[in-house]
Amino acid sequence: MTTREEQRATIKSRPGFIAALDQSGGSTPKALSLYGITESAWSTEQQMFDLVHEMRTRIIKSSAFGSARIVAAILFENTMDRSIDGEATADFLWRRKKVVPILKIDQGLAAQVDGVELMKPIPGLFELLERAVEKNIFGTKMRSVIKLADPGGIEAVVDQQFEFAERILERGLCPIIEPEVDIKCPEKSQAEQLLKEALIDRLGQLPKEREIMFKLTLPEVDNFYIDFVLHPQVLKVVALSGGYSRTVANERLSRQKGVIASFSRALTEGLSAQQTAADFDQTLDASIQSIYLASIT
Repeated sequence: MTTREEQRATIKSRPGFIAALDQSGGSTPKALSLYGITESAWSTEQQMFDLVHEMRTRIIKSSAFGSARIVAAILFENTMDRSIDGEATADFLWRRKKVVPILKIDQGLAAQVDGVELMKPIPGLFELLERAVEKNIFGTKMRSVIKLADPGGIEAVVDQQFEFAERILERGLCPIIEPEVDIKCPEKSQAEQLLKEALIDRLGQLPKEREIMFKLTLPEVDNFYIDFVLHPQVLKVVALSGGYSRTVANERLSRQKGVIASFSRALTEGLSAQQTAADFDQTLDASIQSIYLASIT
């Protein structure tokens, strides 16, 4: 079995969830603030990224973080290009932890039009995908946001996501399609229904040999995405916490059979730069265990 085949089998069959460690430039200050590091701690972007890499390294190297409960981790490009203990981050994850490395590739969101925020253009996408392959990344993740139940806007989101997915698949990587429905959407159930219909339509057009993943907002209806969970071309359906607290996100996730977590803020909730090693590991362990249990129901 090749490394890629082993990584695919890990995501497909191993119990666990995906750790989202992919805060990018715009969301990094908030992530550091929640971790107990204020903006006064850095004066340059380089220093900010150094600090967030230290945070991510501490999480990844923790005894609580490993293959027993985590199947994959999503990385920010800057994290992919760095190392842990002298080893490329993706290689450290896979070789030391047996956790599959995935790369966030989107460059943020465009201004809202027709009730949605499409992804900004991704300059140098081909070169980024080439580097991802060289660095032993298994797949990619890209996020857009649905704010309103606007049929035209939702179709535009799905069209854009699948257009990028085709280019990613051509390079041999597995795309995670993430059309997030904002949890504050005033017509959330209706938006989710429109999104599901659009995804089913585009999934039906996907060549039979292609395989993708979906990362979706925790829905209002239990087992709403079961058709995707059972679909032969969907490797895995994962859920984002989307602003819900970890407790609420876990409770909602536990009612979605076959869907696993891909939480970011909910995963790191309660962690602090000021914690001792023992307190940090204990807090992270409790977080991972709660998300794991919600993911295997």
